Amino acid sequence: MSEHDRAPVPGEAPPRSRNVLSAVLLLLACLLVPFGALASWVAHGLTDTGRYVRTMAPLAADPDVRRAVADAVADGVLREAGRKAGTGPPRGVVGPFVHDAARSFTRTEAYRTAWDAANRAVHGAVLRALRDDRARGAPVTVDPAPVIARVKQQLSDDHVPFAHRIPVTHTRIPVLPAEDADRLRKGYHVLDTAAFWLPLAAAVLAVAGILVAVCRRRAVTALGLGTALGGALLVLAVAIGRRLTLAGLPDALHRPAAGAVYDALTATLRTVSWLLCLLGLAVAAGAWVTGRYGPRLAARRSARVSAGLVADPLPEPTRARA
Repeated sequence: MSEHDRAPVPGEAPPRSRNVLSAVLLLLACLLVPFGALASWVAHGLTDTGRYVRTMAPLAADPDVRRAVADAVADGVLREAGRKAGTGPPRGVVGPFVHDAARSFTRTEAYRTAWDAANRAVHGAVLRALRDDRARGAPVTVDPAPVIARVKQQLSDDHVPFAHRIPVTHTRIPVLPAEDADRLRKGYHVLDTAAFWLPLAAAVLAVAGILVAVCRRRAVTALGLGTALGGALLVLAVAIGRRLTLAGLPDALHRPAAGAVYDALTATLRTVSWLLCLLGLAVAAGAWVTGRYGPRLAARRSARVSAGLVADPLPEPTRARA
């Protein structure tokens, strides 16, 4: 007798009510899976300074990133020179020369050292501001002195003339306005809490939905398909976020560099999204295969056992001698 044909047990919920409750629980679990993955990526994947620096390190050799850094450095040098001279940024021969020098610098070991040191300094400053509620209303700033000191040491090791004369001055450079820092701080606290509770809630709801279901194999299949769909939606959300992020940049020339940075930061999230798709499809396929061929295999196994018992009857007891 199948579990659908069995007589209802007194005090047990009707099968229809159990199926509806199971569907609601599984739907909530599948909805929480992508949100939990996103919250965990933001709260844990982006808050490890060492991992962040290792993720950003290969971008130092990316041509688009190097071009954007060289343009930013050259423009900053020209603006500073114009400010000290009391005029606008120098033009004519000086401008191209400064840009060529900046591009040449991005091919050196000192540039890669400065890139890693700057990423470490900026990430550490932003992370401290997000975790410290006492920093409310204050902009996020960094001190470039450690970065300059590392670059100076690298240039000195490379025997660059006059490298030892580079001044190492302590100053505060703003990297994030106070309003943006306060908004990010609130969002960070929410995601930090959600990163723990959302995956836990998804697991509890999934287990409850399977236990409540009348046909648990179908519930597992539905859970697998829902998880795969959630992973696919997360992949789509990452792609849409990339398009919107690049479209919002005012400088179209530096969008390839921003795209490279976005791809590097979201690589882990994309991997997790595809793993959710594959895991969900594998679970659904396994449940479907066992539901379709499991009873047949069990019946064949029972038939073989029965045939073996019939073909090999028990020996008759020895008759007693007269």
